[in-house]
Amino acid sequence: MSFPNRRHFLVAGLAAALPATLAPGAAHADDPTSASAARGLRGDPFTLGVASGDPDHEGFVLWTRLAQQPLAEDGLGGMPQRPFPVLWQVYADERLRRVVRAGVATAAPEWGHSVHVEVDGLAADREYWYRFRVGPYVSPAGRTRTAPHPASYGGALAMAFVSCAQYEHGYFTSYRRLAEDHPDLVLHLGDYQYEYTRDTYTIPGGNIRDHEGPETETLAGYRQRHAQYKTDPDLQAAHAAAPWLVVWDDHELDNNWADEVPEKPEVPQPNFLARREAAFRAYYENMPLRRTSIPRGIDMQLYRRVRWGRTATFHMLDTRQYRDDQGCGDGYKDCPAAVDPARSITGAEQEAWLLDGFRRSRAQWDILGQQVFFAQRDNNAGPAKITSMDAWDGYVASRRRITQGWVDAGVRNAVVLTGDVHAHWASDLKLDYDDPTGPSVGAELVATSISTTGDGADSDPVAHPFLAINPHLKFYNNQRGYVLTRIERDQITADFKVVPRVTVPGAEAYTRATFVIEDRVPGVQQTYLRPLDPSLRLAPVTAEDTVRQETERP
Repeated sequence: MSFPNRRHFLVAGLAAALPATLAPGAAHADDPTSASAARGLRGDPFTLGVASGDPDHEGFVLWTRLAQQPLAEDGLGGMPQRPFPVLWQVYADERLRRVVRAGVATAAPEWGHSVHVEVDGLAADREYWYRFRVGPYVSPAGRTRTAPHPASYGGALAMAFVSCAQYEHGYFTSYRRLAEDHPDLVLHLGDYQYEYTRDTYTIPGGNIRDHEGPETETLAGYRQRHAQYKTDPDLQAAHAAAPWLVVWDDHELDNNWADEVPEKPEVPQPNFLARREAAFRAYYENMPLRRTSIPRGIDMQLYRRVRWGRTATFHMLDTRQYRDDQGCGDGYKDCPAAVDPARSITGAEQEAWLLDGFRRSRAQWDILGQQVFFAQRDNNAGPAKITSMDAWDGYVASRRRITQGWVDAGVRNAVVLTGDVHAHWASDLKLDYDDPTGPSVGAELVATSISTTGDGADSDPVAHPFLAINPHLKFYNNQRGYVLTRIERDQITADFKVVPRVTVPGAEAYTRATFVIEDRVPGVQQTYLRPLDPSLRLAPVTAEDTVRQETERP
């Protein structure tokens, strides 16, 4: 097999303004396999695993971060304060015998000894494997892949999406089960980690595990917290299984933050912007992101577009960094600010970028990977419209402009993927939610949490009062899990996967329901519903329980 002789990019995770010897892409002069390269290392530095992300038809990003003592309070991972040369290798075979790309990247202390390598010049629509080495230490191997060529559909795409992994509330079993499904691509839609100190955000019966360190407010704290999550073997398995597309929500910084406004603006936080800068820097250091996402002060470019051949275009959104503050003090409200046409959840620039992407798209499926509930969810059966101010319901005009945008652009199939609300949902999307007889113009699939709020409970999906009040809502389940999709030219099949318990390790996953979205048939169609299991804990469902689950915080 021949490969194009094209350049590859070595990204060590450092801003271009830094000295040339430490700039992105700088190679270290030492041989990374030599004993001198490992000087100062007293143990395995690959304790945080490996990851890949943001694939295109020629390559992807490879990531690792060196940390001998990942939970060190200073956030430095027990690493000496010097750069380390890191050998990376890409293989064409799972046995790691045929090296097709290799190079040296610098893991520098200024960026938490993280390594970001942008590899290109590879064959389209192919599996690859990779690993890293420093001195005698060799990382675990990861599996990744390239996307199909832009002019090709390729085969069916197995894509999983997840959100909301609170380390203290349960084991990350769903990450392990996801890895065992061998997806081609994983989307993480936010709340990768949580900011609270131990015994602050608790579940009934007490938390299963404890966070290390104080509430995350400094670079050291965010680095330590990311490292604690990355030491989880189930999360490491999911990262090593496939390339990821990541976006944040709120807990990567502060619950329900909005642009430069913290969760509780009435409580003085004079250092909030410094906290934001620290959180963004640590997020980049710990994610398989391209150099375009290197943060600059309090700003970080995270919304971006990733194409999977002609099959799908993923529009990855950032609904936190540019939004207007939540109306009426946040929460579920009947709020006049929610319908103010001047307010936006994306900001004007990102909105224009998204609408332009719709107009230019020739994809079979235009998929929005984003954070908070898109469809209307009125929790009041009376004349008042009581909705979540933190979701798109709090920015009705913004939602309308974007929905109208894909309709006007003639987007073939619009699908919104969502996290945040700690439950599985499926919904039709409307231009006018007050007219239930109006046409559907898209579909929304919502993934429950990996662990947040603990085990949860099963119930009859149609028993949820939201479904009666909002007839475009078609499914609800309050167990933990993920969504596994199969994206083909003629349909998307979505399996809502659940695990019965996360407060004990090792639970098996099963499909609670399956929905199909057919080509040019907007909306969701249920094709499978597993009968209720009487051996599992069942629970009555109330609107109040859902509001409490989504809004209760310390």
